[in-house]
Amino acid sequence: MSKKAKSMRLWLPAALALLVAATALAAAGPGYKVVNTYKPGGEGGWDYLTADAAARRLYISRATHVIVLDLDSGKVVGDIADTPGVHGIALAPELGRGFTSNGREGTVSIFDLKTLAPISKVKVGDNPDAILYDAATKRVFTFNGRSQDSTAIDAAKGTVLGTIKLDGKPEFSASDGKGEIFVNIEDKSELVAIDPNKLEIRSTWALAPCESPSGLSMDRKNRRLFVACDNKMMAVVNADTGKIVATPATGDGVDATTFDDATGLAFASAGEGVLTVVHEDSPDKFSVVENVPTQKGARTLALDSKTHNIFLVAAKLGPAPAPTPENPHARPSIVPDTFVVLVVGK
Repeated sequence: MSKKAKSMRLWLPAALALLVAATALAAAGPGYKVVNTYKPGGEGGWDYLTADAAARRLYISRATHVIVLDLDSGKVVGDIADTPGVHGIALAPELGRGFTSNGREGTVSIFDLKTLAPISKVKVGDNPDAILYDAATKRVFTFNGRSQDSTAIDAAKGTVLGTIKLDGKPEFSASDGKGEIFVNIEDKSELVAIDPNKLEIRSTWALAPCESPSGLSMDRKNRRLFVACDNKMMAVVNADTGKIVATPATGDGVDATTFDDATGLAFASAGEGVLTVVHEDSPDKFSVVENVPTQKGARTLALDSKTHNIFLVAAKLGPAPAPTPENPHARPSIVPDTFVVLVVGK
């Protein structure tokens, strides 16, 4: 046997071994898992949560108030009271202000980011749900489920600038940071692009096959939107054309998404107790790389852009009461002092 042939025979198995190792490593996924559990306890339900990576705070809505945790220790560091039916929390760090959408009251609470002290309340539409601060216009937008519209607020002055009528029930929203915002229309399975300066609708796109869209987040660089769909998928949408470019599978009961610019990973949290991790292979190709077990009911999330950890909230649920004509969709009770914050990382 020639020296060249012998060398080839030795090289091929080594190359094959490297290929197998690389494939196995890729198949293993990023390696996310629940790395910590904070136990703030307390009563009441929950909805959205918002992470302030710079100030190391985590804001969590708790039905009538907002609890504020230290992101690193999980210790409760404050509380924002008098937010009836609170859904979401938006932050404007350059203005030193925060905002909550108070669903039962139809108001927005404005508070001081340093002290958490209340500043004022602003009357908005009926049942404000998602809330968004758009840094490009320095405006806050509430998305009002019952009145099916969006209220625009001057974030610095705390005054209402106008209302945008929508084509159905709005859910979550996202901003491109350059003068365009987006919102899901849950009952129509649509995605709407809004001009936040003119307070006008620019485009309305059908989201089929996505059903009942809820959570929304964005890769601003590649202009891709990540929509949480009730039929166990994440719709990835071109923010310029409205075209759906991918529909990676998620868990059952998916409610929220987020995108980590630094890692190129999108996340979707599902109520069945799984966090789906999706890798952006290219602007039009997306692969599910991991499904991380979390806890049943952990439907909403927030990203800490500094540590790249994901925060989810859940609690143990008791039996659901029997449905009545007045309350046909009765929710199960929450077992006292079982409310937890799950920290998912590597």
